[in-house]
Amino acid sequence: MRTALTALGMIIGVAAVIVMVAIGTGASSSIQAQIRSAGSNIVMVTAGSGGFGPVRQGQGAVTTLTADDAAAIKQEIPGIRYISPGLNTRTQIVASAGNWNTQVQGASAELAAIRSWPAQFGSFFTEDDVTAARKVAVLGSVVRDQLFGPDVDPTGQVIRINNQPFTVSGVMASKGQSGMGQDQDDVVFVPYTTVMKKLRGITFIQQAQVSAASATDTSATADRIAALLRVRHKIQPGDPDDFMVRTMEEMAAVRVQATQTMTALLASIAGVSLLVGGIGIMNIMLVSVTERTREIGLRMAIGARGRDVLLQFLVEAVVLSLFGGSIGIALGFALSQGVTFWMNWPTAVSPQAVVVAFGFAAMTGVFFGFYPARKAAALDPIDALRFE
Repeated sequence: MRTALTALGMIIGVAAVIVMVAIGTGASSSIQAQIRSAGSNIVMVTAGSGGFGPVRQGQGAVTTLTADDAAAIKQEIPGIRYISPGLNTRTQIVASAGNWNTQVQGASAELAAIRSWPAQFGSFFTEDDVTAARKVAVLGSVVRDQLFGPDVDPTGQVIRINNQPFTVSGVMASKGQSGMGQDQDDVVFVPYTTVMKKLRGITFIQQAQVSAASATDTSATADRIAALLRVRHKIQPGDPDDFMVRTMEEMAAVRVQATQTMTALLASIAGVSLLVGGIGIMNIMLVSVTERTREIGLRMAIGARGRDVLLQFLVEAVVLSLFGGSIGIALGFALSQGVTFWMNWPTAVSPQAVVVAFGFAAMTGVFFGFYPARKAAALDPIDALRFE
């Protein structure tokens, strides 16, 4: 029982390290997969911030970004495959069977190609719909579920947005959470011209999604877009931009770096459990040396040398650590699967984390087992035989 309790600290420590690193690695892999699904060659152009005096407004406050800017980007910059001007609003969507408050996103007909997003039912609206600012809508799967029910094809049905009738032209396939934690399926897409003219009554756009011809050319494309917009907006040298240009690579790098930092922090906290387990092993081995003093004295009296006793107790400590580490690895794998199954968190057990945790367990046995073993080897045989 004492041996089992001693190994328990090592078991918990190794399992904790594996689970924490698995959660962090899974989160990082999930973010990278979502970025790839969104399109690694995407460049985001958004309206910049503005203000008066010391008061600064947030991103999107400036109204100088227009649909003409988006058209110029596609016409004048080489290597642009698709572009979708856009702007958003949030309102109540009403259908015959229900209603739902969600985001209405204005876009061009090229958005589905930019996002590599197929339709589950019907189709995305066309360029003619955008040019004519028709009242057509494409539903995300979450909005479809709330308005019409799961797995229902509402193509051709009429919904009301801002009390205006829109015809549903299709439903997009489920895409899930984005790398920024937003539900990509909780949205309604309509032509951006319709949002500008019939829902918001404005003449500017909030952003433009640009798809470069090659994923390796996104940084250069972003620089060209910035240079073109500075000329179009008559921004003087040294003055700040009234827009922002970001690539998905930049956003992915920031998110992955934050996740890796959190993973390292969690692993460090879990590593404390390994340290505590090692101290427990040392304490138990010290008690064992005291309880087995007469045994040690008897062994030395019949010819055992100090290094034999040292090796005996050192091997016991290492075996105890490796035994606890092995069980901890199995428990870590099981708990990682449990986190995925019960909490729907993505996890990925890292082979490096397993090797490090197991190696640390072995080194802990050697490090914390050496002092009790050295103390046992230094006992005087006569005093040890007299010990009560």
